[in-house]
Amino acid sequence: MIDINDLITIPYTPDLTEGGITLACRSLPRIYNPIGSSSFDRLRRIAASAAVELALRRFLNQQNIPFTVRSAAPFSEPDRFDVSLGGHRCDLRSYLISHRKQITALRKEPGLLLNAPALVPLDQYSIGSQSAEDIYLFAFLTGLISAASSELKQSTAPNLPGYLIHVMPKTWSRPPAWIPLGPLTLKSETDEILTLEIGGQDAAREFLTRSLELPARTRCVVDADFYSLSYIHVKSKPGARLGVFSPSRNETYLIKSNGWGNIWVYGMDIYFTGWMSSSEFRQRARLIPEGSRVFQFDQTRSKNLAVTISDLKPMKELFERVRKWKG
Repeated sequence: MIDINDLITIPYTPDLTEGGITLACRSLPRIYNPIGSSSFDRLRRIAASAAVELALRRFLNQQNIPFTVRSAAPFSEPDRFDVSLGGHRCDLRSYLISHRKQITALRKEPGLLLNAPALVPLDQYSIGSQSAEDIYLFAFLTGLISAASSELKQSTAPNLPGYLIHVMPKTWSRPPAWIPLGPLTLKSETDEILTLEIGGQDAAREFLTRSLELPARTRCVVDADFYSLSYIHVKSKPGARLGVFSPSRNETYLIKSNGWGNIWVYGMDIYFTGWMSSSEFRQRARLIPEGSRVFQFDQTRSKNLAVTISDLKPMKELFERVRKWKG
Protein backbone atom coordinates (compact mmCIF):
# COMPACT_ATOMS: atom_id res chain seq x y z
CA MET A 1 0.00 0.00 0.00
CA ILE A 2 1.15 3.54 -0.68
CA ASP A 3 0.01 6.94 0.51
CA ILE A 4 0.62 10.52 -0.59
CA ASN A 5 4.04 10.58 1.07
CA ASP A 6 5.22 7.76 -1.20
CA LEU A 7 4.61 9.71 -4.42
CA ILE A 8 7.79 10.95 -6.09
CA THR A 9 7.22 14.25 -7.92
CA ILE A 10 9.86 15.68 -10.24
CA PRO A 11 9.69 18.82 -12.41
CA TYR A 12 9.54 18.49 -16.17
CA THR A 13 12.15 19.98 -18.50
CA PRO A 14 11.73 20.71 -22.25
CA ASP A 15 14.62 18.46 -23.25
CA LEU A 16 12.49 15.49 -22.21
CA THR A 17 9.96 16.41 -24.89
CA GLU A 18 12.75 16.74 -27.45
CA GLY A 19 13.97 13.24 -26.68
CA GLY A 20 10.43 11.88 -26.68
CA ILE A 21 9.66 13.37 -30.09
CA THR A 22 12.84 11.89 -31.55
CA LEU A 23 11.75 8.42 -30.48
CA ALA A 24 8.17 9.00 -31.64
CA CYS A 25 9.34 9.95 -35.12
CA ARG A 26 11.62 6.93 -35.31
CA SER A 27 8.68 4.68 -34.43
CA LEU A 28 6.53 5.84 -37.34
CA PRO A 29 7.63 3.18 -39.88
CA ARG A 30 6.49 0.43 -37.50
CA ILE A 31 3.20 1.70 -36.05
CA TYR A 32 -0.28 2.00 -37.42
CA ASN A 33 -0.85 5.60 -38.48
CA PRO A 34 -4.45 6.76 -37.98
CA ILE A 35 -5.79 9.30 -40.44
CA GLY A 36 -5.91 13.02 -39.61
CA SER A 37 -5.65 14.44 -36.12
CA SER A 38 -5.54 10.96 -34.56
CA SER A 39 -2.00 10.50 -35.89
CA PHE A 40 -0.91 13.60 -33.95
CA ASP A 41 -2.59 12.28 -30.79
CA ARG A 42 -0.77 8.97 -31.20
CA LEU A 43 2.60 10.69 -31.60
CA ARG A 44 2.01 12.92 -28.57
CA ARG A 45 1.29 9.85 -26.45
CA ILE A 46 4.44 8.11 -27.67
CA ALA A 47 6.52 11.24 -27.09
CA ALA A 48 5.07 11.70 -23.59
CA SER A 49 5.72 8.07 -22.68
CA ALA A 50 9.31 8.24 -23.90
CA ALA A 51 9.86 11.51 -22.02
CA VAL A 52 8.79 9.89 -18.75
CA GLU A 53 11.16 6.99 -19.33
CA LEU A 54 14.02 9.42 -19.95
CA ALA A 55 13.07 11.23 -16.74
CA LEU A 56 13.18 7.92 -14.85
CA ARG A 57 16.70 7.19 -16.06
CA ARG A 58 17.81 10.68 -15.09
CA PHE A 59 16.27 10.29 -11.63
CA LEU A 60 17.97 6.92 -11.10
CA ASN A 61 21.31 8.44 -12.04
CA GLN A 62 20.82 11.39 -9.70
CA GLN A 63 19.91 9.08 -6.81
CA ASN A 64 22.84 6.71 -7.56
CA ILE A 65 20.45 3.80 -8.08
CA PRO A 66 22.14 1.19 -10.30
CA PHE A 67 20.28 0.18 -13.46
CA THR A 68 20.88 -1.15 -16.92
CA VAL A 69 19.12 -0.52 -20.21
CA ARG A 70 18.32 -3.30 -22.63
CA SER A 71 16.39 -3.70 -25.85
CA ALA A 72 12.68 -4.25 -25.27
CA ALA A 73 11.75 -5.90 -28.58
CA PRO A 74 14.65 -6.07 -31.06
CA PHE A 75 12.56 -7.02 -34.08
CA SER A 76 9.33 -5.05 -33.71
CA GLU A 77 10.66 -2.05 -31.77
CA PRO A 78 14.44 -1.80 -32.28
CA ASP A 79 14.58 1.76 -30.95
CA ARG A 80 12.83 1.02 -27.66
CA PHE A 81 14.82 0.13 -24.56
CA ASP A 82 13.62 -0.81 -21.08
CA VAL A 83 15.22 -0.04 -17.74
CA SER A 84 16.31 -3.10 -15.77
CA LEU A 85 16.66 -2.91 -11.97
CA GLY A 86 18.59 -5.69 -10.30
CA GLY A 87 18.06 -7.91 -13.33
CA HIS A 88 14.29 -7.29 -13.35
CA ARG A 89 12.92 -5.73 -16.52
CA CYS A 90 10.80 -2.68 -15.74
CA ASP A 91 7.74 -2.03 -17.86
CA LEU A 92 7.03 1.67 -17.27
CA ARG A 93 3.37 2.56 -17.73
CA SER A 94 2.79 6.31 -17.88
CA TYR A 95 -0.32 8.39 -18.53
CA LEU A 96 -0.52 11.92 -19.92
CA ILE A 97 -2.97 14.18 -18.04
CA SER A 98 -3.69 17.18 -20.28
CA HIS A 99 -7.02 18.57 -19.05
CA ARG A 100 -6.38 21.93 -17.37
CA LYS A 101 -8.87 21.40 -14.54
CA GLN A 102 -7.41 17.99 -13.77
CA ILE A 103 -3.87 19.39 -13.78
CA THR A 104 -4.87 22.20 -11.41
CA ALA A 105 -6.56 19.72 -9.09
CA LEU A 106 -3.50 17.46 -9.03
CA ARG A 107 -1.17 20.33 -8.22
CA LYS A 108 -3.35 21.21 -5.25
CA GLU A 109 -3.89 17.60 -4.16
CA PRO A 110 -1.53 14.98 -5.66
CA GLY A 111 -3.24 12.39 -3.47
CA LEU A 112 -6.03 12.24 -6.05
CA LEU A 113 -3.78 9.85 -7.95
CA LEU A 114 -4.12 7.23 -5.23
CA ASN A 115 -7.67 6.40 -6.34
CA ALA A 116 -6.76 6.15 -10.03
CA PRO A 117 -6.39 2.74 -11.70
CA ALA A 118 -2.98 1.38 -12.68
CA LEU A 119 -3.80 0.13 -16.16
CA VAL A 120 -2.24 -2.51 -18.41
CA PRO A 121 -4.02 -3.25 -21.71
CA LEU A 122 -5.24 -6.84 -21.70
CA ASP A 123 -4.01 -7.56 -25.23
CA GLN A 124 -0.49 -6.45 -24.32
CA TYR A 125 -0.47 -8.60 -21.20
CA SER A 126 -1.71 -11.57 -23.20
CA ILE A 127 1.18 -11.41 -25.66
CA GLY A 128 3.20 -13.53 -23.24
CA SER A 129 6.35 -11.43 -23.36
CA GLN A 130 6.19 -10.74 -19.61
CA SER A 131 8.10 -12.77 -17.07
CA ALA A 132 6.76 -13.31 -13.57
CA GLU A 133 9.86 -11.45 -12.37
CA ASP A 134 9.16 -8.38 -14.50
CA ILE A 135 8.15 -5.21 -12.71
CA TYR A 136 5.42 -2.73 -13.61
CA LEU A 137 6.13 0.91 -12.74
CA PHE A 138 3.31 3.45 -12.96
CA ALA A 139 3.69 7.19 -13.55
CA PHE A 140 1.62 10.24 -14.52
CA LEU A 141 2.74 13.23 -16.57
CA THR A 142 0.81 16.49 -16.39
CA GLY A 143 1.19 18.67 -19.46
CA LEU A 144 -0.72 20.75 -21.95
CA ILE A 145 -1.06 19.97 -25.63
CA SER A 146 -1.94 22.24 -28.52
CA ALA A 147 -4.14 20.46 -31.02
CA ALA A 148 -6.54 23.09 -32.42
CA SER A 149 -5.42 25.40 -35.21
CA SER A 150 -6.15 28.46 -33.08
CA GLU A 151 -3.96 27.08 -30.29
CA LEU A 152 -1.33 26.09 -32.83
CA LYS A 153 -0.51 29.73 -33.57
CA GLN A 154 0.02 30.41 -29.88
CA SER A 155 2.08 27.29 -29.24
CA THR A 156 4.46 28.03 -32.10
CA ALA A 157 5.08 31.64 -31.11
CA PRO A 158 8.78 32.62 -31.00
CA ASN A 159 8.95 32.38 -27.20
CA LEU A 160 7.26 28.98 -26.97
CA PRO A 161 8.57 25.69 -28.40
CA GLY A 162 6.61 23.56 -30.82
CA TYR A 163 7.08 20.72 -33.28
CA LEU A 164 4.99 20.85 -36.45
CA ILE A 165 4.76 17.60 -38.35
CA HIS A 166 2.87 15.95 -41.18
CA VAL A 167 2.57 12.16 -41.04
CA MET A 168 2.81 10.54 -44.45
CA PRO A 169 0.22 7.92 -45.48
CA LYS A 170 0.96 4.21 -45.32
CA THR A 171 1.66 3.99 -49.07
CA TRP A 172 4.68 6.24 -48.48
CA SER A 173 5.78 5.14 -45.02
CA ARG A 174 5.41 1.42 -45.68
CA PRO A 175 5.34 1.01 -49.47
CA PRO A 176 4.61 -2.49 -50.83
CA ALA A 177 7.62 -2.34 -53.17
CA TRP A 178 10.95 -1.67 -51.42
CA ILE A 179 12.59 0.48 -54.08
CA PRO A 180 14.08 3.99 -53.96
CA LEU A 181 11.48 6.75 -53.88
CA GLY A 182 13.85 9.32 -55.25
CA PRO A 183 15.55 11.40 -55.90
CA LEU A 184 12.76 13.14 -54.00
CA THR A 185 11.89 16.68 -55.03
CA LEU A 186 10.21 19.19 -52.72
CA LYS A 187 8.55 22.48 -53.59
CA SER A 188 6.38 24.89 -51.62
CA GLU A 189 3.87 27.43 -52.85
CA THR A 190 4.74 29.88 -50.07
CA ASP A 191 6.68 33.10 -50.49
CA GLU A 192 8.93 32.25 -47.56
CA ILE A 193 11.96 30.04 -47.03
CA LEU A 194 11.03 26.87 -45.15
CA THR A 195 13.35 25.04 -42.77
CA LEU A 196 12.34 21.42 -42.69
CA GLU A 197 13.35 17.84 -41.94
CA ILE A 198 12.16 14.69 -43.66
CA GLY A 199 12.41 11.26 -42.12
CA GLY A 200 12.05 7.71 -43.37
CA GLN A 201 14.12 4.61 -44.09
CA ASP A 202 16.97 3.64 -46.38
CA ALA A 203 17.54 0.41 -48.32
CA ALA A 204 18.51 -1.48 -45.14
CA ARG A 205 15.41 -0.10 -43.34
CA GLU A 206 17.62 2.05 -41.13
CA PHE A 207 16.17 5.36 -39.95
CA LEU A 208 17.18 8.20 -42.28
CA THR A 209 16.67 11.97 -42.03
CA ARG A 210 17.65 14.99 -44.05
CA SER A 211 17.39 18.68 -43.08
CA LEU A 212 17.20 21.40 -45.71
CA GLU A 213 16.28 24.98 -46.47
CA LEU A 214 13.52 25.08 -49.07
CA PRO A 215 13.52 28.33 -51.06
CA ALA A 216 10.20 29.96 -51.89
CA ARG A 217 8.47 28.46 -54.93
CA THR A 218 11.64 26.62 -55.95
CA ARG A 219 12.21 22.90 -56.51
CA CYS A 220 14.78 21.28 -54.23
CA VAL A 221 16.18 17.78 -54.76
CA VAL A 222 16.99 15.73 -51.65
CA ASP A 223 20.46 14.17 -51.65
CA ALA A 224 19.55 10.86 -50.01
CA ASP A 225 18.12 7.51 -51.10
CA PHE A 226 14.84 7.21 -49.23
CA TYR A 227 13.00 3.91 -49.64
CA SER A 228 10.16 5.11 -47.42
CA LEU A 229 9.06 8.51 -46.17
CA SER A 230 7.38 8.70 -42.75
CA TYR A 231 7.07 12.38 -41.92
CA ILE A 232 7.94 15.96 -42.78
CA HIS A 233 8.71 18.45 -40.01
CA VAL A 234 8.73 22.22 -40.53
CA LYS A 235 9.97 24.95 -38.20
CA SER A 236 7.01 27.22 -38.96
CA LYS A 237 3.61 26.56 -40.42
CA PRO A 238 3.55 27.07 -44.22
CA GLY A 239 0.94 29.47 -45.50
CA ALA A 240 0.35 27.39 -48.63
CA ARG A 241 0.75 23.89 -49.98
CA LEU A 242 3.96 21.85 -49.88
CA GLY A 243 4.58 19.14 -52.46
CA VAL A 244 6.79 16.03 -52.49
CA PHE A 245 7.48 14.30 -55.82
CA SER A 246 8.71 10.70 -56.14
CA PRO A 247 9.85 9.69 -59.63
CA SER A 248 9.59 5.96 -58.91
CA ARG A 249 5.97 6.41 -57.79
CA ASN A 250 5.35 9.03 -60.48
CA GLU A 251 3.35 10.86 -57.84
CA THR A 252 3.29 14.26 -56.21
CA TYR A 253 1.95 14.26 -52.67
CA LEU A 254 0.51 17.61 -51.59
CA ILE A 255 0.26 18.81 -47.99
CA LYS A 256 -2.29 21.56 -47.44
CA SER A 257 -1.55 24.47 -45.11
CA ASN A 258 -3.88 22.93 -42.48
CA GLY A 259 -2.23 19.52 -42.73
CA TRP A 260 0.25 20.09 -39.91
CA GLY A 261 -0.04 19.15 -36.26
CA ASN A 262 1.91 20.26 -33.23
CA ILE A 263 3.04 17.20 -31.23
CA TRP A 264 5.01 19.12 -28.59
CA VAL A 265 4.02 18.18 -25.03
CA TYR A 266 4.21 21.12 -22.64
CA GLY A 267 5.06 19.03 -19.60
CA MET A 268 4.76 20.30 -16.02
CA ASP A 269 5.26 17.54 -13.46
CA ILE A 270 5.95 13.82 -13.41
CA TYR A 271 4.55 11.67 -10.62
CA PHE A 272 6.15 8.27 -10.05
CA THR A 273 3.54 6.45 -8.00
CA GLY A 274 4.44 2.83 -7.29
CA TRP A 275 5.30 -0.62 -8.59
CA MET A 276 4.16 -4.24 -8.59
CA SER A 277 5.58 -7.47 -9.98
CA SER A 278 3.94 -8.84 -13.11
CA SER A 279 2.79 -12.01 -11.34
CA GLU A 280 1.21 -10.16 -8.41
CA PHE A 281 -0.43 -7.67 -10.73
CA ARG A 282 -2.11 -10.49 -12.64
CA GLN A 283 -3.34 -12.10 -9.43
CA ARG A 284 -4.83 -8.91 -8.00
CA ALA A 285 -6.02 -7.12 -11.15
CA ARG A 286 -9.65 -6.60 -12.11
CA LEU A 287 -10.96 -6.17 -15.65
CA ILE A 288 -11.80 -2.68 -16.95
CA PRO A 289 -14.11 -2.97 -20.01
CA GLU A 290 -13.38 -1.14 -23.23
CA GLY A 291 -15.04 2.28 -23.34
CA SER A 292 -14.87 2.85 -19.58
CA ARG A 293 -14.32 6.30 -18.11
CA VAL A 294 -11.32 6.31 -15.79
CA PHE A 295 -9.12 8.95 -14.17
CA GLN A 296 -6.65 8.95 -17.08
CA PHE A 297 -9.06 8.72 -20.00
CA ASP A 298 -12.52 9.90 -20.89
CA GLN A 299 -12.91 6.54 -22.59
CA THR A 300 -10.59 3.54 -22.62
CA ARG A 301 -9.77 2.24 -26.09
CA SER A 302 -9.35 -1.41 -25.10
CA LYS A 303 -9.93 -3.84 -22.27
CA ASN A 304 -7.52 -3.29 -19.38
CA LEU A 305 -6.33 -5.10 -16.31
CA ALA A 306 -6.13 -2.74 -13.33
CA VAL A 307 -5.31 -2.39 -9.67
CA THR A 308 -5.80 0.80 -7.69
CA ILE A 309 -2.72 3.02 -7.46
CA SER A 310 -2.93 2.99 -3.65
CA ASP A 311 -2.51 -0.81 -3.72
CA LEU A 312 0.92 -0.55 -5.35
CA LYS A 313 4.20 -0.79 -3.48
CA PRO A 314 6.34 2.31 -2.75
CA MET A 315 9.04 3.27 -5.24
CA LYS A 316 11.48 3.93 -2.40
CA GLU A 317 11.08 0.34 -1.24
CA LEU A 318 12.02 -0.87 -4.73
CA PHE A 319 15.08 1.38 -4.84
CA GLU A 320 16.23 0.09 -1.45
CA ARG A 321 15.93 -3.48 -2.73
CA VAL A 322 17.95 -2.64 -5.83
CA ARG A 323 20.77 -1.19 -3.76
CA LYS A 324 20.83 -4.37 -1.65
CA TRP A 325 20.82 -6.57 -4.73
CA LYS A 326 23.85 -4.69 -6.00
CA GLY A 327 25.48 -4.44 -2.56
